[in-house]
Amino acid sequence: MFDSGADQEDILVLRRKLDLLLRTGKLLMESAADTNRVVRNMKRVAAYLGLPDEKLHIDVSYTMLAVNLSDEAYSFSKFQKCEKHGINMTAISEISKLSWRAIEKDFTLDEYERELVSISSKPRNYRPWLVAICAAFACGGFCKLFGGDWMAFLFASVCAFIGFKVREICNKLSINMYMGIAAAAGVATCLAYFTSLFGISSTPNHPLLACALFIVPGVPLINFVDDMIDNYVMVGINRAANTVMMMGAMAFGIVLAIKLLAIEDVAIDKKFSELSMIPHDPYYVYAIAAAISAIGFSTIFNVQRRLLWVVAIGGMVSVCTRNFFNFELGLGPVLGSFMGALVVSLLAVKAVHWFHVPNHVLTIPSVIPMIPGVLMYRALFSFINMHGVIGEVTNAFYNGVTSALIILCIGLGVAVPNILVRAHRAVGRQKHLESELAKRRMRRRIFRV
Repeated sequence: MFDSGADQEDILVLRRKLDLLLRTGKLLMESAADTNRVVRNMKRVAAYLGLPDEKLHIDVSYTMLAVNLSDEAYSFSKFQKCEKHGINMTAISEISKLSWRAIEKDFTLDEYERELVSISSKPRNYRPWLVAICAAFACGGFCKLFGGDWMAFLFASVCAFIGFKVREICNKLSINMYMGIAAAAGVATCLAYFTSLFGISSTPNHPLLACALFIVPGVPLINFVDDMIDNYVMVGINRAANTVMMMGAMAFGIVLAIKLLAIEDVAIDKKFSELSMIPHDPYYVYAIAAAISAIGFSTIFNVQRRLLWVVAIGGMVSVCTRNFFNFELGLGPVLGSFMGALVVSLLAVKAVHWFHVPNHVLTIPSVIPMIPGVLMYRALFSFINMHGVIGEVTNAFYNGVTSALIILCIGLGVAVPNILVRAHRAVGRQKHLESELAKRRMRRRIFRV
């Protein structure tokens, strides 16, 4: 295709640019960025790399990224596998900043690659033992939000901590992810049952509801709604399928634990399936419990330390708003959850300018305390554990439909303000991008590797 040495060198440079572009997208995808952000940041990086937008084609799926650069004469394509999906809010934020900084400071390819490698290899903000403790307290916060007392909060936290470590050990031993989830949920549930025998809590069974909620895939659920709204249907379906598998594994672990415990306590099914989750505490207790849960999940999501207090306030606002619309105004948990997410998202629209982070870094950890994890696995639990009793199917569908509607409304509450503002901001971002690219051309810098 190219015969001269200069042309061959151009091909090598182009391949390297496409490789850097794909590695950027891979890091975003594996850090749980929504698809719109992946595409938007990749296009900005492509502008920095000098790849013309009208000739560039980007395709994003859950496990594979593809880019193609073509004109009338030639076509170059490259693919990148995305395998290790996790959640890393710090990486998402830093990639966004890097894409602008590379343009503004005229990074060479070597400089950009060094920054990209630095972000991908950067240690997480919290040590594993600290994440385990915070995740445990997050489950304790959920227990308090469900109406448990502070002793139940402590028991739920201890059981969740041990369950979290069980999952961590399974991951280190390369045990199948879903088997690890089932094992963690089963161990935590068994321990929660045994704590109920101590007789020192006025709500001894509430830890059964909350001890395994550190597994609830809140980020994929919200990203699923976001992707579907943004018309990235296939990626959204993949996220939803992965979420259902995780919840199914969680429900299986709980069912197995309860079947084993039923030998000792035949009423364990009712304790788990029929226990009321309606709290009767003052609003300041809701606020404290929500802040604890939001901070706990923020450590799992690797949110920057400087933002923990912001996320804590967001958790307080979302939960208290939901409870006000749910209990005080009687609008129900679905509309209450929508209003809680909407208020937080509206506040985040302004707050992103103060803290210089993407919207989802602030909103998702803030609304996680509202995710209906208990209703989700109660629905799956009901289907798995059917005995042919009248009303079982109705109860299972009620829990399933209610949890689905709550998730949809949380996702809409988070996404709608962001989408409306995104269209307005896109014009400003494009003007800023064109201005920076024009300045770069004026400086007549030669792009070298």
